[in-house]
Amino acid sequence: MRQVEISVTSQYLPAQSAPEQQQYVFAYTITIHNSGDVPVQLLNRAWQITDANHKITRVAGDGVVGQQPLIAAGESYSYTSGTVLATPIGSMQGHYGMVDNQGELFQVEIPSFRLAIPNILH
Repeated sequence: MRQVEISVTSQYLPAQSAPEQQQYVFAYTITIHNSGDVPVQLLNRAWQITDANHKITRVAGDGVVGQQPLIAAGESYSYTSGTVLATPIGSMQGHYGMVDNQGELFQVEIPSFRLAIPNILH
């Protein structure tokens, strides 16, 4: 049985940002946990990144951070990446394209998560 869970944390990187130039840099760490009983491999990803001006950027490609990890049953894989927004708040969501040990392709949704500078929301 395939069962993949996604968890995300994000953080603002002030040292790499330039608010006066409308550049807000965020890092996000994603953990992919295979709670099923068969190994799965991440093949590709597709993102929708939305800033506070409702500008949508779509990003898609093979793997994550240059890898297409094979995740054994009961194991997790984590990676950190980043994005730049023109506003101090935004969101990301998307999906991973994966394959199981039988060669069956499937998608795992990445739930929407917020990117925001600290203390912007009360």
